[in-house]
Amino acid sequence: MSFDLIIFQLLRLFILMTVSFILALLLTPPLIKILEKHKVGKQIRTEGAPIFASLHQKKEGTPTMGGILIWFTTLVIALLLFILSKIFDQAFDYLNFVSRAQTYLPLFSLIGAALIGLSDDILGVLKIGSKGGGLNVKQKLLLYFIVALVGACWFYFKLDWDIIHVPFLGDISAGYWYVLFFIFVVMGTAHATNLTDGLDGLAGGVMLFAYLAMAVVAFVQGRFDLATFIGVIIGALLAFLWFNIHPAKFFMGDTGSMALGVTLGILAMYTNTALLLPFFAFIPLIETLSVIIQLISKKVRKKKIFLSTPIHHHFEAIGWPEVKITMRFWIISAVSTTFGLVIFFIDKIL
Repeated sequence: MSFDLIIFQLLRLFILMTVSFILALLLTPPLIKILEKHKVGKQIRTEGAPIFASLHQKKEGTPTMGGILIWFTTLVIALLLFILSKIFDQAFDYLNFVSRAQTYLPLFSLIGAALIGLSDDILGVLKIGSKGGGLNVKQKLLLYFIVALVGACWFYFKLDWDIIHVPFLGDISAGYWYVLFFIFVVMGTAHATNLTDGLDGLAGGVMLFAYLAMAVVAFVQGRFDLATFIGVIIGALLAFLWFNIHPAKFFMGDTGSMALGVTLGILAMYTNTALLLPFFAFIPLIETLSVIIQLISKKVRKKKIFLSTPIHHHFEAIGWPEVKITMRFWIISAVSTTFGLVIFFIDKIL
């Protein structure tokens, strides 16, 4: 890989990340006005979650579905550059990152998961569905399964791919087990991201570090279109965080958390770094484990270990300010992500 090529691709990535950031910033005020006009406000559930309700009651009515900003900005830039590259031949080929080999599946996964999440958000606002509105956990898991199954079949049957890379050990041919592994990774990442979306700026910041790691991985692997696609998401995510940090102007909603979670899982499988996800998405992993541990303890011991789950609500319940929890979780994400990248580079060298 020549030095000129690296600079050439880095420039494209940073240019489009900046464009994405600026466009998303410009789109945010009208988006917030639309959400407020249509009273698309957060509904705080009270059934079975008294501690959560008491801690977050003041947030009821804050506009949700803010995750639209992330995937819509990404979609607009992708489509615009793709169309312009076809009209003006090579003039926009440099900037266009939409390619069958690298970005079709991640882009379709992002938009597909976002639309499913958007439907859930709308049901929640209209108070249609389980426990006052929206999909329940089983319904969400079923939808995650469907999206993951499509991706798994694409990789295994269309791309004829069944390789899982184990750091320091090499590649393993998993056969049919690859499909199950793919589904587990995507479903787990999607659900964990959804659980993490509970405090102002928490999920957005955690996902920022995870996507930064994926951008580095994709770039080092020479998947420049994919790295640029991730860069565009990062730009929009930064703009989202600009308005989502405490006190949040809007919330991500399932349309954001589902899109980011599913796509992160797809990216991990595409770059064959799924076994590094526990480092890149350490906080979502801990959030998920806290819920699992709580459920097992309540069923077996008839007692709770945490005051409330996911674990960020436990820290709220014991008196930690929301900003302190978010910032400390960001720091943990930065450290764990860095550790994951160190493993990635050492493994690559060896």
